[in-house]
Amino acid sequence: MTRTALTILAIFPTLTKAAGFERPIPQAQSATAEWWFFAASVALLTALLAVHLLVRRR
Repeated sequence: MTRTALTILAIFPTLTKAAGFERPIPQAQSATAEWWFFAASVALLTALLAVHLLVRRR
């Protein structure tokens, strides 16, 4: 199995050639995405506050 794969790759070396890098195009931020980011930020801060209060008592 390995010998067959190596033979095929030796015969067709372009199969192993990597594609060139294409720079990603930035997309605009939608209002829905901004709202979800805000909700996630509030949830994270609430969780951090809860952990702080829990650890402070010990």
